[in-house]
Amino acid sequence: MGVSGDAKMKIDKGDSGYVLEDVPHLSDYLSDLTTYPNPLQINPAYSVVRQYFVNEGDTVTQKIVVHKDSPRGAHLRRAGPRQKVYFDSDEVHACIVTCGGLCPGLNTVIREIVCGLYHMYGVNKVLGIDGGYSGFYSRNTVDLTPRVVNDIHKRGGTIIGTSRGGHDTSKIVDSIHDRGINQVYIIGGDGTQKGASVIYEEVRRRGLKASVIGIPKTIDNDIPVIDRSFGFDTAVEEAQRAINAAHVEAESIENGIGVVKLMGRYSGFIAMYATLASRDVDCCLIPESPFYLEGRGGLFEYIEKRLKENGHMVIVIAEGAGQDLLSESLQSVNQQDASGNKLLNDVGLWICQRIKDHFGRQHKMSINLKYIDPTYMIRAIPSNAADNVYCTLLAQSAVHGAMAGFTGFVVGPVNGRHSYIPFNHITEKQNNVVITDRMWARLLSSTNQPSFMNPKDVSEVQKEEQPPTQLLEGENCKDSSF
Repeated sequence: MGVSGDAKMKIDKGDSGYVLEDVPHLSDYLSDLTTYPNPLQINPAYSVVRQYFVNEGDTVTQKIVVHKDSPRGAHLRRAGPRQKVYFDSDEVHACIVTCGGLCPGLNTVIREIVCGLYHMYGVNKVLGIDGGYSGFYSRNTVDLTPRVVNDIHKRGGTIIGTSRGGHDTSKIVDSIHDRGINQVYIIGGDGTQKGASVIYEEVRRRGLKASVIGIPKTIDNDIPVIDRSFGFDTAVEEAQRAINAAHVEAESIENGIGVVKLMGRYSGFIAMYATLASRDVDCCLIPESPFYLEGRGGLFEYIEKRLKENGHMVIVIAEGAGQDLLSESLQSVNQQDASGNKLLNDVGLWICQRIKDHFGRQHKMSINLKYIDPTYMIRAIPSNAADNVYCTLLAQSAVHGAMAGFTGFVVGPVNGRHSYIPFNHITEKQNNVVITDRMWARLLSSTNQPSFMNPKDVSEVQKEEQPPTQLLEGENCKDSSF
């Protein structure tokens, strides 16, 4: 096998088109590192496990739908414990930081990192960096022990606080060095992981023995490569309550319309899956699928049709949907938050007002509209059972990777197997709903809504030819994983 690589990417090529897109290791830039037997060998909890450790050659394929003559394709390093570790348990000084918006499961990830380090590897020095990236140089810390974190998975939010922005690479790495921290666990979305990548590069440049590990967090499920992000399952489940309330309100009054706005700045996964799970939704609007209001085939025509047929309807709209229409009507100025995300206009309030104005002008039909925005209620709840288990696996995989000396990676499930993923895979693009995919077709079949695509858009889609059974780019949130 031939190996090539630099600080950003390690490529290992083999026979039959096999490619391993590997993650960095401390030994890439530090020599004469001491290794130690993995403490799991004498851990009573693992005594019944037939095979303690992941084989060094184990990798996970990134593409599982292939043809008979397809090359083996790109692979990622499989997550899990190794026979040798590169940190003595007594020398480990770990820290955990959470950045960006709230998401169900944050406290579970924190808890399982602390408990995993302590119970599996005997590590008892773990700091919580208070208040996001700025906490590194504000010198705000919280000592985290299994006793401190014991019940935090039952609470929403994050016990160590969070913030947007505040990333100063030099100050952060100075703090890591000054405190003697040698494992850094960074929980956050794509913007946070871009920051984590820069921190890793600076740690490497300075020659510090410190592993930098990212745990991807986004309630919108818009991080690529991984099957799904933690908190997504909980968000979809909780969104059902809002949709159900909207449905009850709408069907209890003549020409009732229930409008529910859900999270989804750039990706409409929560709205799509909540709609599919509910079966009470008549129309789902997401950022990836443009729509228009007036004229033949527009939203207003569809609303009138549904009200005449059923006497009520429910509309689910993602927060990032229809922003082009808002920009035209409100002449908004592009602004960003501290994380660099574009500040969005409130599409929920806007579309409610447009619907009211339209039917008010028509004088043909009197409507009763109820609007529900459960965004902050969903963000703030604890994770459900499925997400709790998922967060445990994420945290333990991250701990195993750090102890094995890997660095500069994020952890997550790829085709059902937890893997170590290079930072650039996560930060280069976003995961979006593919509206030419079967999952979106299932939604259209469920709601019976029109596609709202202009004839020009339809013809452009029809021109795009896909080879049979090809795995589409956006198809990493699989039916089976939800």
